[in-house]
Amino acid sequence: MDRHKFAPGVRECEERVTAVVKQLVDERCTRLPHEGINGGAPLPSHDDVSKIISLSRRLVFPGFFGASGISYHNLEYYAGIAVEELYNCLKVQIAAGLAFGEPGNSHIKDKAREMALEFVEQLPELRRVLFADAQATYVGDPAATSVDEVIFCYPGVRATVNYRIAHILQQLGVPVIPRMISEQAHRDTGIDIHPGASIGEGFVIDHGTGVVVGATSIIGKNVKLYQGVTLGAKSFDRDENNNPVKGVPRHPIIGNDVIIYANSTVLGRITIGDGAIIGGNLWVTEDVGAGEKLVQARPDNILRFK
Repeated sequence: MDRHKFAPGVRECEERVTAVVKQLVDERCTRLPHEGINGGAPLPSHDDVSKIISLSRRLVFPGFFGASGISYHNLEYYAGIAVEELYNCLKVQIAAGLAFGEPGNSHIKDKAREMALEFVEQLPELRRVLFADAQATYVGDPAATSVDEVIFCYPGVRATVNYRIAHILQQLGVPVIPRMISEQAHRDTGIDIHPGASIGEGFVIDHGTGVVVGATSIIGKNVKLYQGVTLGAKSFDRDENNNPVKGVPRHPIIGNDVIIYANSTVLGRITIGDGAIIGGNLWVTEDVGAGEKLVQARPDNILRFK
């Protein structure tokens, strides 16, 4: 039977649409952000969070991003404008983020200003660490022609910039905003680094697509991950309702000077010792000793040797 043969009339259409609207606004099945705050509160802006990333990147690597024509003669002028713009944007977005976890707190704006100022004060150290990441990427990649090329083009560095910005904000106690920053890198590069992870300097992501670093991962200095590497959780502690318990350390601890090759998966709260090398396409769920190398000789045989 032709379902359109007996089309509803205008009145019936209006009644059916009205019925849908009533269902959509029913308080019993509708959740609003910042529920319970008088008059509501503004949500963080994805556009303004992008602006925070852009301004931070411009200040960390001046001349590479943003205004062209920057020189040592006008650097202080451009930096002053960018820092002020970053601070003003940060305090508004941090306040919006704080409203998620502290509804009704009358001191949110004061707290946001202090957090924004503390972030800005960490910019010089952020630059030092990110330059170490870029330098390590250049040294370790025979295809790279210069550190400048790495800073300007490489997706691994781009994702690491976002991660380090997000991690500082996470350490300051800012909710929501860090995850928005890391997810923008995920969208742009295919690299997913949770802002809660702890990562030492000299961090290198080669190629990068599909890399996943979980929230409680701890990564030492001068670590190199290739595309498709996952540092994930093997299992979860459960509460009385059989839901995963949040905040429990569940991701790997990676020592200094470790290399993990493409598409390997390292799961659980295990330790990969300093200087260890994990070959490609491996599934690792047990500790790996310092200096140890894991390779797959056959599909059913993983070899360990020093």
